[in-house]
Amino acid sequence: MAPVNDLAALGPDDVAAVDSTGQAAEILDLPAHLRDAVWRVDSAAIPSADAAGGVIVAGMGGSAVGGRLAQAALGPRLTRPFALADGYALPSWAGPQHLVLCSSYSGNTEETLSAYDDALERGAPRLVATTGGALAERARRDRVPVIPLPGGFQPRAAVGYGLVSALEAAALAGAGPSLRDEIEAAATLAEALAAEWGPRGDEDGEAKALARALHGTVPVFVGAELTAPVAYRWKCQVNENAGLPAFSSALPEADHNEVVGWPGSDSLGPFSAVFLEDADAHPRNALRSGLTATEAQAGASVVERVSARGGTRLERLVSLVLLGDLVSLYLAVLAGTDPVDIAPIDRIKAGLAKR
Repeated sequence: MAPVNDLAALGPDDVAAVDSTGQAAEILDLPAHLRDAVWRVDSAAIPSADAAGGVIVAGMGGSAVGGRLAQAALGPRLTRPFALADGYALPSWAGPQHLVLCSSYSGNTEETLSAYDDALERGAPRLVATTGGALAERARRDRVPVIPLPGGFQPRAAVGYGLVSALEAAALAGAGPSLRDEIEAAATLAEALAAEWGPRGDEDGEAKALARALHGTVPVFVGAELTAPVAYRWKCQVNENAGLPAFSSALPEADHNEVVGWPGSDSLGPFSAVFLEDADAHPRNALRSGLTATEAQAGASVVERVSARGGTRLERLVSLVLLGDLVSLYLAVLAGTDPVDIAPIDRIKAGLAKR
């Protein structure tokens, strides 16, 4: 399908023309996903799992993003460690004192299955979030609680379920407080933002305007603290939904290396820099974001600063997740790309299955 002009409309019909499987609807249903996820956690009847060592979220790709976001949403309220295991094994120090949440939407992610087996060997209590597959079979065999995820999504579209599952795992492990009130507030805010930023919203709304600005560039998304994992989410969504290269980085680390590369970027191609900002960030990181955006102008074709919306940490995080998901969708429309197409991932999985 040929790309459309970057000034083209991004209304419902324009999105539907490339979105063969209704990915837009799943993005806009984030508020409902957040609320339904709480019900699904309750339906799992998970026993108390107080874990002195904290919680480890084992998962890959779209099934792991909930853990990354939950860690940021809890932030300074964490009272025990919260770690991520995005590979075939748990950290070397994992053991019976840790609650391990194994998250795989399909239930057949080979790395997560390996991490589950590793947790079993280490005697770590486990919790599973999945639609089924081999992971659910292992959980049934071992009488491990399963948070039943709804089927029919792309894993990345189940971000609300992954986020709530990880937040609830942290509460169960005694690693942080329950955020159920914040989840409801975030869902309410997301409803309003979905109407404002969605395909039926104004053509000059923030999501559509940002997508048009980024169209034809290689974006680099930069965050700090709460927004660092959101920047990574934006990068992954542009990769998968729009089929385009994109990158992410975090402040303050980016100011110790990456920033030096911006003056040379204009000789390599059109790059854009998008800074995701949170009003509650450390004052020095807030200052750094503005200073770094100024430095990026030396080579970037586009420099944008985006502010989170909402009162609580979770509201602000969810607002940026929703915005980034919609920006990636609109970039797919502008590129004439069906957001369901992830052929390179499918080919790699097929190649691995043969060996």
